[in-house]
Amino acid sequence: MRFYLTLIASALTHPRGVSSFAPNVKRPFSTIRPSSSPNALSMSDPDAINLGIFGGGTVGGGIVEILSQKSSYFRRLTGKTLRVRKICVRDASKPRDFALPDGCSIVTSYDDILDDDEIDIAVEVMGGTTDAKDVVFKALRAKKSVVTANKALIAKDLPEIETLLTELGEGETQFRYEAAVCGGIPIIRSMQSDFVGDDIKLMSGIINGCTNFMLTAMDRDKKSYDEALEQASKLGYAEADPTLDVGGFDARSKLKILMRLAYGIDVDENEISCRGITELTKIDFEYAKMLGGTIKLLGVAEKNDDGHVSAFVSPCYVTNDDPLSSVNGATNAIEIVSKNLVSSIYIGQGAGRYPTANSCINDIVALAKGDKTQLPFNPKSETRFANNYSSVFFLRLNYRDQVGITRQVGEICEKHDVSIHSILQNPVQKSQDSAFAIVTEKVEYAAILQVLADIEALSWCKGKPFYMPVLRENWQA
Repeated sequence: MRFYLTLIASALTHPRGVSSFAPNVKRPFSTIRPSSSPNALSMSDPDAINLGIFGGGTVGGGIVEILSQKSSYFRRLTGKTLRVRKICVRDASKPRDFALPDGCSIVTSYDDILDDDEIDIAVEVMGGTTDAKDVVFKALRAKKSVVTANKALIAKDLPEIETLLTELGEGETQFRYEAAVCGGIPIIRSMQSDFVGDDIKLMSGIINGCTNFMLTAMDRDKKSYDEALEQASKLGYAEADPTLDVGGFDARSKLKILMRLAYGIDVDENEISCRGITELTKIDFEYAKMLGGTIKLLGVAEKNDDGHVSAFVSPCYVTNDDPLSSVNGATNAIEIVSKNLVSSIYIGQGAGRYPTANSCINDIVALAKGDKTQLPFNPKSETRFANNYSSVFFLRLNYRDQVGITRQVGEICEKHDVSIHSILQNPVQKSQDSAFAIVTEKVEYAAILQVLADIEALSWCKGKPFYMPVLRENWQA
């Protein structure tokens, strides 16, 4: 029996959108007195919570719009006036696609926000891992709570962030990052609160919208990789340099954060096996269809029977009856398999102006209500990471025709204790497209790499063999 938790948000657009500092004594949220006038909006409003936003682009503009549209509701909900006081941008003369709130100023110096004692919450939606790190760390040291959407920064510097928060102690300074993983899906809050009494066995997710859009185009619309990438770029799903997306690195950063929340382990990103979608061809989708499924780029982490955790980012074969197979376009989805809840699935928009801004707003409102999370990454554990995993594998081999190919492949697989489940071959239309596919039984990833290395060295093998895990061990059930 599966338990489905489906949360779907619609995105109107989808561009993605210092040295040591002496702490300032700031007024904690708990000491802000309720206003006698529910409509008090003056600059001296003792009930105001002042925000400084770093980044006035796609997401920053969405935050401002939502705060303006729902200001009265947020006032009733929190008892506070949420006021954007300053927005820091690179170019103050650049036109903005949102109305500037009353009393808000555009600034170009980070210190205009960081040195302002009246600002309670620093919202970082500027991106990057250099200036953004300086901004986040300096804001925390200045006793400002931080709301960020920066997955790359968190994945890279999580230990440093955690150390700083520990040094600051149990005070009013909070660190929130719901928007950093899967945009509008509230997966961070759920991992912090909904699985504390559970034991997570497996996480598998479509956690990059650009690549899921491209794979949908390649499967459903029969587009080539280049055609799918061109379409994704035109629609704003792909960056000018799409490497982080198509290479799987964006998904890997998100997976690392989820692994810390689920298993209490902090893994170097480079230790997580990461493969993108650049090697996929139409032939792979043809064979996937023949097997009764499709291909998705997934981030997967699993606790093994020995208690170790393994993880990878890779294209995966997924059967048509799998819940993740029907998640198409730029939509994200995460399935969490656990002891108590069995299977929980979260589906929604993974990026874009309003989905990402919505998650930032949720964090801001939670802070205004006085919610506290002293361990934003959940407690550490003694669980160990194993840089290997076991799976059924799909292999695609391009070849030059000659006698004895299948015999040689069988001998190599036997040499490395890899059992072959089946061999597939479609009729060859063009000699340059000559390829066949192999599906193995469950085997260790390390053994598959040895098999592929030996096959690639054979004279008939054309190019680097392609491989991908099969998501479910019981894929034929």
